[in-house]
Amino acid sequence: MAKRGVAQVMATHSPLSARLAEEAGFDGLWASGFELSALYGLADVSLLSMTQHLDMMRAIAGQSSLPIVADLDTGSGNAINVIHTVSEYERAGAAAVVIEDKTFPKVTSLVAYGRQELVRVEEFQGKIAAAVATRMDKNLIIVARTEALIAGLGEAEALKRATAYEEAGADMILVHSKQKTPDEIESFVHAWKGKAPLVIVPTAYPEMTVERIRAHGKICMVIYGNHAIRASVTAMKEVFARIRRDGGIQRVYGDIVSVEEIFRLQKMEQIKADEIRFLR
Repeated sequence: MAKRGVAQVMATHSPLSARLAEEAGFDGLWASGFELSALYGLADVSLLSMTQHLDMMRAIAGQSSLPIVADLDTGSGNAINVIHTVSEYERAGAAAVVIEDKTFPKVTSLVAYGRQELVRVEEFQGKIAAAVATRMDKNLIIVARTEALIAGLGEAEALKRATAYEEAGADMILVHSKQKTPDEIESFVHAWKGKAPLVIVPTAYPEMTVERIRAHGKICMVIYGNHAIRASVTAMKEVFARIRRDGGIQRVYGDIVSVEEIFRLQKMEQIKADEIRFLR
């Protein structure tokens, strides 16, 4: 963030999607609970276990050199749960953790008419303080995510909560919105008087470009929160439909990546070299 001004972080749900994001030039990876839930065919309503998400994050960390921003949802419960959760994710290789101020179990933010209940400010301050006290490496970034705008509580409540979370020790503040334009987020950014840099997730307001983000000067990270899984679904639906329509793979064959490209992503050349070197 210090080098680029705004870190562009791409969602990932697997080591393969992480490798593709790294090759595309993104600055970091978002270990997304939404994407992993979708991969399992589940709604993002706290159905995945921490172990499932943590195991996938370990696998991603083992296959990518990019820093990982871990989506911890509510931190798996109260402040005591947060202590355990942050400890586990730090050991697993997270560079940053994001904890949101919803009640557990949560409901995904952008679903229409979803139940969006927030915990008391003081309770969430305790969770952030617990996260800060738990980390072993001071470079682990603790991001407090407020869902006040998502819950329809307004800008004043969002600013109040963000200020309280910064006072509790949060290094950055993630403010989320489901409005179709950036107006609500930009108003919050202009009104923000804290020192903590801001994080946004412009899923609902896609015209918020990096150039527009940089112009505000307070936003240091943008997370593309679910585009890896959405791109995957788009491509699979199209190809599957074509195969059914064409009665075979003869027409899609030249339009999808080759088996050799998958071998490259699997690092098969290194496997072959290691076989020559070590198999006797």
